[in-house]
Parts: sequence; C-alpha cells; structure tokens
Amino acid sequence: MRIESVKRQNMIQIKVLGPGCPKCKTSYNNVLEALKQSNIEANVEKIEDIEEMMKYNVLTTPVLLIDEQIKIKGRVAQVNEIIELLKK
Repeated sequence: MRIESVKRQNMIQIKVLGPGCPKCKTSYNNVLEALKQSNIEANVEKIEDIEEMMKYNVLTTPVLLIDEQIKIKGRVAQVNEIIELLKK
C-alpha cells in the first residue's frame, strides 16, 4: 500500500516495515499524524511483505525508515519523536 501526494524530487521518503501487527499499524498511523501536525509532505510507504522487509536486514519490527536510514526499530515510533526526526 502506498500513500503519496505528487511524487517530487527531494521529498522525504518514509517507510514503515512490519507484518501488520498492532505495533506496526500504530507506528504507521503515528507517521501520518506526525506529518499532519508538522505540515511536512512526504512519500509514505507501508511494507508488510516479508521478502521486502528482509532486504533491510532487520529482525524486529516495526521499523521506521526515513530516506532509507533506519531511525527506529523494534518499538512504536511516537508522534513527537517522528516530528523531531523529520526536522533533522
């Protein structure tokens, strides 16, 4: 599943990896809320496919990637924490 506004160069790329568990869904929803609160536009992708997740070499989910860098793994990313990561 992919949610995106118009795909633009230099737009932040956010991926949430997880098999669809409650923690993964919460992390994904927190990303959307953080974007809404901060008025930051980004391409957001939710990756639930195990083979796709394995490409990132992570064993614990959920995983939050911003511009292909792992920022948080193995726990729910909180809204205020995501906002801070996006500002960097």
